[in-house]
Amino acid sequence: MHSYSFEKLNVWKDSLELVKLIYKVTKGFPSDEKYGLISQMKRSSVSVSSNIAEGSTRKTDKNQSHFYSMAYGSLIELLNQLIIREQLHFISKNELDSLRLEIDKVANKLNALQKSRIR
Repeated sequence: MHSYSFEKLNVWKDSLELVKLIYKVTKGFPSDEKYGLISQMKRSSVSVSSNIAEGSTRKTDKNQSHFYSMAYGSLIELLNQLIIREQLHFISKNELDSLRLEIDKVANKLNALQKSRIR
């Protein structure tokens, strides 16, 4: 089976792990948040890995950088949503800190990847 270039990127692999964590943590949220905050968090996390994948297919460094920038924006959006969740007591401070470490790991790798595309 053919493997696409994005599947070889460690940042993409890490972003998939983040998606899994987000899906897991949102299971404990109130059901009335299903179409609000839960949906937003899931979409934000999936957007990170999707933009990394799409960016890897672009032919120019500028276009690749654009998608990596969008992935970073979704990552920061996710962090904001997690902070809100912690403020609303849907997750603990320890859970937020743990998830924030995962976000930082993806953010650092994403920044390095984006910088490698900017000349």
